[in-house]
Amino acid sequence: MPDQVAVIGESTVQHGPENNRVYLMHLFPGDMPEMPGRLIALAGRLGYTKVIARVPAEVLDGFFDEGYHVEAALPGLYRGREDGFFVARFLDPARAADPAAAVDRRLLQDRPSERRICLPDGFSIREALPEDAPAIARLYAETFATYPFPIGDADYLRRSMAGDVRFFVVRRGETIAAASSAEMDTTGKNVEMTDFAVLPECRGLRLSAALLEAMEEAMLERGMKTAYTICRAGWYPVNRLFAGGGYRYGGTLIQNTQICGRCESMHVWHRPLRGFQKP
Repeated sequence: MPDQVAVIGESTVQHGPENNRVYLMHLFPGDMPEMPGRLIALAGRLGYTKVIARVPAEVLDGFFDEGYHVEAALPGLYRGREDGFFVARFLDPARAADPAAAVDRRLLQDRPSERRICLPDGFSIREALPEDAPAIARLYAETFATYPFPIGDADYLRRSMAGDVRFFVVRRGETIAAASSAEMDTTGKNVEMTDFAVLPECRGLRLSAALLEAMEEAMLERGMKTAYTICRAGWYPVNRLFAGGGYRYGGTLIQNTQICGRCESMHVWHRPLRGFQKP
């Protein structure tokens, strides 16, 4: 079963045994200074071994006082002006280490590839519609053995589309060959680029790069200032996608996410969206 989304105070958290963690996704400022301790208490009560929180710089000291440390930094995450951070507290020291999580040094030396991505003949790209949800769900179910959210459920995808998540698809004729999503924080003006999946027979055609480019343009039009992703540390192609797209490495979330059958460390990549300059 996927982890559940709940509200603590007026803040939004995700937690559950699959990821064996509590994840503070959106912090309501009025929930400080109690929130760091409340998250630890919830994790301890339910037997989870990690707490992770995405927070603005102004509340870092409150988390540090409760034993959290920074795992990743996201410059300009909030409205393009205030930096954001992923901070973590491990309740089991064994979970705090992953020798295989080091970032590939080649990625840090990468230069952005030439952008504009041209799709092969017969392929097209557009924002997904609610009626695309069953086909997208099938693609995700075939791609990921397990996933932090129930993206293999068409009803879940439709509910997400009705909120602040926009899905994008590459079509080959009537077939959805690739999909991805952009999860907007409309208050913080940032967006997570995620949920990339491509049919096996269509891999190597740069469909994910085309999706990323299309999402960036659409999110810029919607007023988003900063884009980021949380991707599998051990999966070189997706890290190469973001490094080659001009994203900067921000850090690694150690043993963070249950995906494809096991708990994996995740690299964080970020960039200001094109056309936006910090004041």
